[in-house]
Amino acid sequence: NGPILLPLVRLVEICLMHPLDVVKTRFQIQRGTSDPNSYKNLSDCFRTIILKYLSLGFYKGILPPILAETPKRAVKFFTFEQYKKLLNLTPLSPGLALSVAGLGAGLTEAVVVNPFEVVKVSLQANRDSFTEQPSSFAQARRIIKSEGFGFRGLNKGLTSTLGRHGVFNMIYFGFYFNVKDAIPTSPDPTLEFMRKFAIGLVSGTISSCVNIPFDVAKSRIQGPQPVPGEIKYRTCFQSMALVYREEGYLALYKGLVPKIMRLGPGGAVMLLVYEYVSGWLQRNW
Repeated sequence: NGPILLPLVRLVEICLMHPLDVVKTRFQIQRGTSDPNSYKNLSDCFRTIILKYLSLGFYKGILPPILAETPKRAVKFFTFEQYKKLLNLTPLSPGLALSVAGLGAGLTEAVVVNPFEVVKVSLQANRDSFTEQPSSFAQARRIIKSEGFGFRGLNKGLTSTLGRHGVFNMIYFGFYFNVKDAIPTSPDPTLEFMRKFAIGLVSGTISSCVNIPFDVAKSRIQGPQPVPGEIKYRTCFQSMALVYREEGYLALYKGLVPKIMRLGPGGAVMLLVYEYVSGWLQRNW
């Protein structure tokens, strides 16, 4: 049952945590208090979505991450192991090699997941009722038909996605495995589980705090532009600079709370399942 466990756990996590992803995206695409659709705070966003869409509104754009999950995680962990093996042949220290392997895995993962992210963000930004908005496949066809597969279409915001996933996984893997090796293990299985979970939780939280500006830039590029037909947010760093200049540096951290609520515990669970599944595979294969 080991290999089946990882995608199953991730599927459950997506279904439980997706509402936080919707809230995060809604916060990141709003442009300050002048935006007529802006939310006052986290609770106001939850309340507005519930009143307007009922609970179904929290599951806008859920199909793309579900479809992307298996190839995304397969690419992430497989390439991490391959990069780690290659970097073991270099003079890099083991701790630094883990971080660089995480960076490589994140960049590779970003290329795979970006088209799914474009569809997901466009659906999450759609304020029509859940029953009126297009399906994920219809939205993907619309994007391809109007903009194509390039950097204005299904691969829009790729540089921001590369930054988001690269930075996240560099810290995520590097912090987790370095700190885990530095803190003594416990003979008690429960305490050992809690030790790994706590390290994974901190790892996911720190990674989320560091990469959030890339996430905001990605949402602005992939989401609706302020003036229809006019592209305001074009590239990763141009979008960051624009958000900073017009809305202040705190705007680069929009959606941080729901992001941490999702990726803190989610990141811990994912690393634990990865370790236990890897151990199962090594013992049985």
